[in-house]
Amino acid sequence: MKIQKIKNRSVLFTNHIPSGWDLNVQLIMGDRNNYIIDTGLGSLNIEPVKEYIKHDHKPIIVINTHHHWDHIWGNGSFRECTIVSHKLCRDMMDSGWEDMIQKNKRFIEGEAELVLPNLTFDNELYFPEDHIRIMYTPGHTVDSISVLDEADKVIHVGDNVGDSMDEIIPSLYVDKEIYIRTLLNYKEMDFNTCISGHNTVLDQQIIEQILSKL
Repeated sequence: MKIQKIKNRSVLFTNHIPSGWDLNVQLIMGDRNNYIIDTGLGSLNIEPVKEYIKHDHKPIIVINTHHHWDHIWGNGSFRECTIVSHKLCRDMMDSGWEDMIQKNKRFIEGEAELVLPNLTFDNELYFPEDHIRIMYTPGHTVDSISVLDEADKVIHVGDNVGDSMDEIIPSLYVDKEIYIRTLLNYKEMDFNTCISGHNTVLDQQIIEQILSKL
């Protein structure tokens, strides 16, 4: 697993999956809380993140960017924590869990246990003590959200950016116009570093690049 510091208070954990793709989990070490964005492929997959902050006793807030299996299977390692998602994400996790397990169980690392988000929202959720803004940004999926670290000007867009620079447009499970509206909203936000679920660390220009291809 590759571990890299991003700006002042983020750490990116990138796991290379043998079938040829990368998976990112972001840790934001705030003043009041530690925020873990997505939980990967299971208990073993998320363990390096827990190890990294084992001596830091701030509360952990987990954020699921959307309901897809490769972003939620480690939730069981945080059953005592606040787990945030869009309200649609919680519903889709609950209804689709068994099907996702059956179709993709070869990717499980350690244990994958259904632990649903316990804090959901419609449009936006803000943690003012750490300047963390969580926003509803449908695109890749109808339940997709993004996390803006306003202090460091770093945004995590989940899978709203494609998996590689060769495929910067993600698979879309919503109408393309909804995705374009989300991209235009990103352009109005104050960030200069963009993290996604699978791609490398990018800058704000990636949004314009995607729009130019649509």
